[in-house]
Amino acid sequence: MPKTKRSTSTRLRLLGRSDARLPASPAEARLETFPNPARRNYRIHFETDDFTSLCPVTSQADFARIDIDYAPDRLCVESKSLKFYLASYRNERAFNEAVTNRILDDFVRACAPREAIVTAQFSARGGIALTVRAEYPNRKVGRDGR
Repeated sequence: MPKTKRSTSTRLRLLGRSDARLPASPAEARLETFPNPARRNYRIHFETDDFTSLCPVTSQADFARIDIDYAPDRLCVESKSLKFYLASYRNERAFNEAVTNRILDDFVRACAPREAIVTAQFSARGGIALTVRAEYPNRKVGRDGR
C-alpha cells in the first residue's frame, strides 16, 4: 500500500466504522480531511435536507437545507465526518445566523479551502423562512446581499 494511502486511512476515524457514534455537540465533532487528489481547480458540493438545530429562546427545532460549496486547496473534507458534524447540531441552541457562520468557520478551519460558501435555507416558522449565506474569503456584501 502506498504511503499516502496508509497515512490517509489512519487519520480517518469514521469512514468504514459502523460503530461510530454521533457527537453530542459541534464542539465534540471533528471534520476529517484527506489530501486533495487533484492539482486543478475544481468545486465540491455537499447538500443535506436533514439538518436540525434548536432556537436559543424557545428550544423549538429549526429545520434547514444546508449546501456547502468549496474549492479545495491541499485538503478535502471527508463526507461521513461532515454528516456526523452536521448531525451534532440537533441539540445545539443557536440563532440560524450563528449556526451558518459557525459551520463555515469550522469548515475553513478544518480544510483551509481556496473558497467556501455555506447556504442554510431554514424552513418557515411563523410564516417566515430564512436563508443565510456565509462566504470565505469574506467578501463585501452589497445592499442586495451579493
